[in-house]
Amino acid sequence: MPSTEAYIRKHLRFNFAIGMLDGGLFGLGLGFGSFLAIIPLFVKQLSDSALLIGLIPAIHNVGWQLPQLLTAGWVSRAKRYKPLVLLTTVHERIPYLGLAAVAWFLPHLTTSTALLLVFGLLIWQGLGSGFAANAWQTMVTKIMPRELHGTFFGTQAAAFNGLAGISAIIAGFILEKMDSPLNFTICFLSTFLAMALSYTVVAQTREPETLPQPAESNTAFLGQSWAILQRDRNFAIFLGVRSLSQFASMAFAFYLIYGVKYFGMNDAIAGIMTGFLLVSQILFSLIMGRLGDRWSHRNMMVVGALAATLSAVVAWLATSLEWFYPVFLLEAVAGVAIWTVPLALTISFAKEHERPLYIGLSNTITAPATILAPVFGGWLADTIGFNATFLISAACGLLMAIMLVLFVKDPVTPAIGTETI
Repeated sequence: MPSTEAYIRKHLRFNFAIGMLDGGLFGLGLGFGSFLAIIPLFVKQLSDSALLIGLIPAIHNVGWQLPQLLTAGWVSRAKRYKPLVLLTTVHERIPYLGLAAVAWFLPHLTTSTALLLVFGLLIWQGLGSGFAANAWQTMVTKIMPRELHGTFFGTQAAAFNGLAGISAIIAGFILEKMDSPLNFTICFLSTFLAMALSYTVVAQTREPETLPQPAESNTAFLGQSWAILQRDRNFAIFLGVRSLSQFASMAFAFYLIYGVKYFGMNDAIAGIMTGFLLVSQILFSLIMGRLGDRWSHRNMMVVGALAATLSAVVAWLATSLEWFYPVFLLEAVAGVAIWTVPLALTISFAKEHERPLYIGLSNTITAPATILAPVFGGWLADTIGFNATFLISAACGLLMAIMLVLFVKDPVTPAIGTETI
């Protein structure tokens, strides 16, 4: 057994536990500062624009995706990926201190100044996560055996969503019981503190050194990326499906605002609904991650695409707040399939030395759709109505499922071994 593999196997349980604790603490923080609930509710004090509110999760998602191909060469030349992760991930955590400051000083700021500061901080946070993302994913797939990739990402997502669900419910009551600006200030400070703890945990990851790839210019990496897209048509079609998935999920950003506007949802109920969504994702993350390893990550995405369709249809048909429980339940399934499952599926297309490029391509090429989808959804909601956003989102989910079934093949045979943690 090669020394690197022996090191990985020796520290497998420790690294798995570190990954779970890191994900849980990060989720604990984001429950207090959710891009789908808490920050939209904060911005709603400043503007009723569905377009602006739809941009909030889009900025985070596109910031996470866009830089990843740009950092692929940097990542591939590293002997160890953890130092790169620690260097870059601080920029997805510090902006929450800024959001806390904006919230506290909100009574003394003009609306335009506050909006400018909030969206500037969101862009910083999103790009910070994007510059860390390729190194983090490559590190994880290095220290975890291939047959555990889906299990790791799914279990970590469960830890993330479990603690995020708890903190989201607490955040809802903080917003309900405390006056502004103290309520939002406490929420954003709580996010920063939990993320600071998460940073100290991920710093404990045990990663062996490996031989880096020969140094190449950015032009050479762009050429290699184009060659991959031409050579691996299955992967290229998968990238098209990932882009379509952003339109299939564009309705998600508007469910809470729709509930507030038409069904009288208050801040506390919004927090409970967000908690219900995140807790639901715990179960589905565990199930879908493990089933992906043993059955098919592609099939998990098909299930998620159909769930996205049904979620939007149920929201369109809703006549009371109670309808939003199945809406968020189905969104939980779809969210795992659109964001967690592709982490493992992307890696399965690549040879080990090409992982940073495949990770970069999978995310950077999807980024334009990630920003366009909620902008389009917000424009539809503002000009035609929320129902138009929901129906087009449902149609895209159905098309996504059809494309996965007809045109995307599983790149590898799913693992059926007995690898355990």
